[in-house]
Amino acid sequence: MQNKIIIIGAGLCGTLLAVRLAQRGYTVSLHEKRSDMRREDVDAGRSINLALSARGLMALDRVGLKEVVLEECIPMRGRFIHPLNGESFISPYSGREEDYINSVSRGGLNITLLDEAEKLENITMHFNSKCQSVDLKAAKATFKNLTTGETWVEEGDVVIGTDGAGSAVRRSMMGQTTQLLFNYSQDFLRHGYKELSILPTENGGYRIEKNALHIWPRGSFMIIALPNMDGSFTVTMFHPFEGENGFNQLDTKEKVTAFFEAHFPDLIPYMPHYVEEFFENPVGTLGTIKCFPWQAYGKTLIMGDASHAIVPFYGQGMNAAFEDVRVFDDVLNELEGKTDWEQIFKHFQALRVENANAIADLAIDNFHEMQDRVDDADFIKKRKLEMKLEQQFPDYYSKYSLVTFRPELPYSTAMKLGRAQDNLLLQICEGRDIENLDLEEVMNMIWRVLYRE
Repeated sequence: MQNKIIIIGAGLCGTLLAVRLAQRGYTVSLHEKRSDMRREDVDAGRSINLALSARGLMALDRVGLKEVVLEECIPMRGRFIHPLNGESFISPYSGREEDYINSVSRGGLNITLLDEAEKLENITMHFNSKCQSVDLKAAKATFKNLTTGETWVEEGDVVIGTDGAGSAVRRSMMGQTTQLLFNYSQDFLRHGYKELSILPTENGGYRIEKNALHIWPRGSFMIIALPNMDGSFTVTMFHPFEGENGFNQLDTKEKVTAFFEAHFPDLIPYMPHYVEEFFENPVGTLGTIKCFPWQAYGKTLIMGDASHAIVPFYGQGMNAAFEDVRVFDDVLNELEGKTDWEQIFKHFQALRVENANAIADLAIDNFHEMQDRVDDADFIKKRKLEMKLEQQFPDYYSKYSLVTFRPELPYSTAMKLGRAQDNLLLQICEGRDIENLDLEEVMNMIWRVLYRE
């Protein structure tokens, strides 16, 4: 097969896509504006570790890397909630033992994918190669080598942009808004994030529960922590920029110390270095990007964060991007033998846009749930009821489980079913003792709500 595909962006999505397309026999030219992270430290400006779940694993399985990646993962079986006043407790993700998510190193996973790409002779990788613009109709891209300053143009059969939320490929599409009827929205949360750390014990052990995602919910702000293979935890503060507890107000060591002593006293013994890290590490922004169309003239396509960046509160950003690759591969299988890229691209975006928008909306929902509801009495009762239902009825899935553990289910379907279940279960739990509920009757109520015509 002689078709040449130019992929712009060698992050997680782009490198996985390059590997799969090369396995299919395409010639791939993969460009990345950063240096090769396998050769030198690259600050991607992004989270150190990510939550890998069933949708991402399905995509990795497609290229034969699922088991390799799982060896470098830490299973997280639930949320470990740390209220300000009260006992900490664990809230399992599911009532099924086999349902859990995995903490994985962003950099380690990217390196695994790059190593796999380097094994394939029909992939050429270009680092320090910044895309300046794309000729959408001609599948030509102009690049600048950030080391030498040289500028050149490369032409392929198609160009696919996987170059993240700040995508240069999408920017070229936005330059033809009228011709493409291109819609674009970018919505920032009034919150930002800052990363800190819990270091391992002296013998390399974990200072808090290893197999959980930890949350310190505090209403308008929160801290979460994910485990790393070396015994450490990546700790992320999610806070408003403004207000008494906002990042913009925490501008002296005395204020930061007083803030942690008031709101996170139980964390301080695990993080004696937190003040130094607070002032060393930058504050990042959190935003959602939606756009349409994802393709132009049958020559250019965007996927991953370039087409649907989301906030990180459902742990689905990477999984959704990986699912793009799997669905694109499914479309190529379905249209096997066709060389009409416009048909392929349009079919792909028809399958993905609604679902990308759904998980973006669900991530915003989960942001409010994580910071303000996980220690709410009725919410805790709802989670306990969901656990009982999942344990007793194998075909019952909570909203979280529908999204996270049912990869064959489109995000939009999971959102519709999950929201309906949530509303019903919260009504059942409100002000009520759930211990003696008739679970059969609850299930009958759920089926009536979900499948009434």
